[in-house]
This record gives sequence, C-alpha cells and structure tokens, in this order.
Amino acid sequence: APRSTRPTERFASHRFPDRRPFDQMVKLSYIAAAVGLAAHVVDAFVAPGASLSSLPTTRSSINTAATPRARTGRTTPVMAHKFEADRKMRVAVIGGGPSGSCAAEIFAQEPNMDTYLFERKLDNIKPCGGAIPLCMIDEFQIPSEKIDRKVRKMLMISPTGKEVPIGQTLKADEYIGMTRREVIDGFLRERAEKFGANVVNGLVTKIDLPADGSATAPYTLHYSNYNGKKTGTAETLECDILIGGDGANSRVAKAIDAGEYNYAIAFQERIRITDEQMSFYNELAEMYVGHDVSPDFYGWVFPKYDHVGVGTGTVIDRPAIKQYQNAIRARCEDKIKGGSIIKVEAHPIPEHYRPRRVKNRAILVGDAAGYVTKCSGEGIYFAAKSGRMAAEAVVKLCKGGTMLPTEREIEDTYLRDYDGKYGPTYAVLDILQQVFYRSNPAREAFVEMCESEYVQQVTFDSYLYKKVQGNDPASDIKLLFDTVSSLIKNNYIRTDIPKDVPIWNPVESLQRLPANKGK
Repeated sequence: APRSTRPTERFASHRFPDRRPFDQMVKLSYIAAAVGLAAHVVDAFVAPGASLSSLPTTRSSINTAATPRARTGRTTPVMAHKFEADRKMRVAVIGGGPSGSCAAEIFAQEPNMDTYLFERKLDNIKPCGGAIPLCMIDEFQIPSEKIDRKVRKMLMISPTGKEVPIGQTLKADEYIGMTRREVIDGFLRERAEKFGANVVNGLVTKIDLPADGSATAPYTLHYSNYNGKKTGTAETLECDILIGGDGANSRVAKAIDAGEYNYAIAFQERIRITDEQMSFYNELAEMYVGHDVSPDFYGWVFPKYDHVGVGTGTVIDRPAIKQYQNAIRARCEDKIKGGSIIKVEAHPIPEHYRPRRVKNRAILVGDAAGYVTKCSGEGIYFAAKSGRMAAEAVVKLCKGGTMLPTEREIEDTYLRDYDGKYGPTYAVLDILQQVFYRSNPAREAFVEMCESEYVQQVTFDSYLYKKVQGNDPASDIKLLFDTVSSLIKNNYIRTDIPKDVPIWNPVESLQRLPANKGK
C-alpha cells in the first residue's frame, strides 16, 4: 500500500511541537509508554522546572499545545467589562449531555444569571460505551440506581486469543460504573433544571456572533422550539455567555471557527442475550485487540441493564467500520450466540483538542472541545468535569453577574486549570495508543503486560480516581525489561501472531488532517 495509507502512517507522523524545553520529559515518556505506565510517570520524570500545564497535551498534528503556551509570559492583563444591560446576565448552554448539564447546574445556582439549556432530543439515546470512573460517582453524586452494572473484572483478549483477567487489585467497594447515556444524561439535565436552569427542547440552527467581535454585545441564537411537538417554532434568544457542549459536530465550534479535528468512528450494537448469558457479564467487561477488530483501537463487550453493548472504532480506516464490527461480533460469538440486535449506533469520537476552545465569550466543553482520551476512548467524566470547571471559572469572573469576562481571562482560568490537571494524561495515553495499537505483535505485548499486578494497580487507580497513584522505580524497571522483551519476542520470534492487513483507502486518507494543519 502507498505510504499515506499504511496502518502505521498516523503514528509515524507524530511530532511534539516546540520540544526544546521538554526533551528530557519526552524521551522518558516514550520509555514509560513502552512499559505501560500512565500519567504518574510524566509527573515523576518531568524535566526540572518544567510546568505540567505547559506540556503538549494532544496530537501535535493540530499543534494544540500552542494555545496553553501562548498564554504564558503575559504582563498586561485584559480586564473584564462591566455588564450594563437592563436584565440579568444570560448564559446559553448548547447541548444537554454531561458537559452541558454540568455547566448549566453551576450557572443556575448563581442568582444574578439566567441559564438556558438547549437540547433537541430530551429522550436521546446517545451511542456510547457508557463507562464512568468511581470518582465521578462520588464527585457528581450519581445515585446507585443510575448505574446499570458495577464492573469489577475485565478480560483482555489478544490477537491470538490469549485471555488475561484483570481486576484482582480492586478493593471490595471499587468498580467501574456501566451506564446508559439516556439514563445518566437525563439525570444530570433534570438536576440542572431543579437548580433553576431553563431547559429548552429546541435545536439551535444559527448563531449570530457579536458584531466586530464586541466584548459586550450579546450573541443571538436562532432555534426551533419544539416544546414536545413534532414541528418546531422559530424563536431567538440573546445571551451574554455561550457554552458549546454540543458534541463532536458542534454548531458552536463552527460558529466561532474553532477549527477541525481528526475523529474516529465508533460503532456499537446493543444485543439482548439470555439471562444465563448475561450472568457471565454480571461484573465483567471485555476488551478485544487485534487488527481484525480495529487497526488502531479496540473492540468491546460492555454489560448494560438487560443487554450488552458490542462495538469497535477506528480513525484510520473508517470506511471499513462495519467489517471491524462483524469481526468483534465473531470474536465474542460463543458468549452472545442467539442474541438479538435491539439497536445499532454510530458516532464520531474526537482524536485531539480543537485548535481553538475559547473565542470571546464562547467556550467549548466536552466532545465539542475534543476532550476524549486516546487508548481508552474515555469521554463522559472529562465532559462533565470540563463543563463544571468552565462554569465555575466563568461564574467567578462574572462577579455576581456584574462583569463580562474576556477571552484572555477565560483562557487563563478554565483552560489553564483544565490543561494543567489533565493535559499529561491525554499526552501519555496518546503515546500508549501509538506504541501498543500499531501492530498485532505490539497488541499481543500489551495484553501480556496487563498480566502484571503492578500494571493493573496503577491502571485502575489512575482510571478510578484520576490521580497519580504512587511511584515504584524498582517495579518500573522490571516492567520495562519485561515489556521490551515481549515486544522483541512478538515482533521477531513468534510466528503464530496474525499478520496485519495493509489498508487501502486513498479517499479517506485525504480527508484526514495533514501533519502540518493548523501550524
């Protein structure tokens, strides 16, 4: 296949922008990736004096790390502007998913601000794996009845069919929550409404930006207000703060020219199986890796309330997504045999941050901003967290609804804090995906690595609590040796590992953003 369409082409093109201040960190991060240690290794080995908030946080093909760096070294602050309208300050939140609802909940508690939350389908069943970490359940006070299943075990299945159970390091009260988006989204949206948000069953069709980029003039939203009807009524609303929590195809992002990003297509079938078959998945989820199920991601079987979600995803071979879906269904056929498909779902997953996440008083959160991690594809927690962090920053800047914040103030609070807290996680998971999802020998090594109790401890602790969990240099060195040995063995000695199939999709390759896009 031509170079541009080889399975490894997107990994080969990876570059870190402006590497000079962080050469030591980058080199050590690649070693960390080889041994499968996540964000805590970045924290442990970052170059002396370097700031975690300034590290490259996403794929450099879009140069997204440039935004945080551009905020450093400012000496003259840009002050907020006094709000002088003869009404309360208005906030419009577009999108009623976790990011929008969690933002609206914070705004609604400010008595001097009116909050409007727009959602086209209040009963929307969004395609999603539905996994949430334990810390989200506590932090966002998710009732236990909103959790379909509590997963305490995971089964990793390699290209050769090697099965590695993980989860033995979990405590009795630790688990991964499995949810349905129609349930969790509805709960968060209804809670925002109880706090005082005005929920509008409407579709925003057009956004008029403030003339000449005015720092005080309002935005004008044009929308169809359905209010439970099949046909919407055309209406408009002026607002002073605009939050885009409207997903990967964000209308807010388009309106503010936030730039494009590469995206994966995730495909999932909800399959109802017998009670006996469901008992196998009572506290178990499965992850399958192999070129047959995805050339750059993984396939999954996640348990839901009374069915399982079976799916896969890819960014480099999107036209073949149904082929990969057929493969994941075939790999788990013995466990779901006779099951009936009750729903087929597909949706885009951002591959990196948007080039621009704030413009004037318009702010992107969740998938609209590109907050989905590589390697795991996790997005629900980061959507909810980004919505809350953005709203908290803006409420503080608005000083009781009396001041309109500037773009610079929002960047220096919301973006700075979010990037500083989660940027290294995105960076290292990006590296992990490039190292271990690039070929079947590497995927086989990845599954073998998961046999390590140390890897399981670090992985689950990092996922469940979103915090750096300890550092054991002796275990790191041992794991490095074991993993490098496994990579060498699987690439050069073993002959039973299935070969990767070259990808030929020249039209699709041209649609992906080139390495220098946005620079």
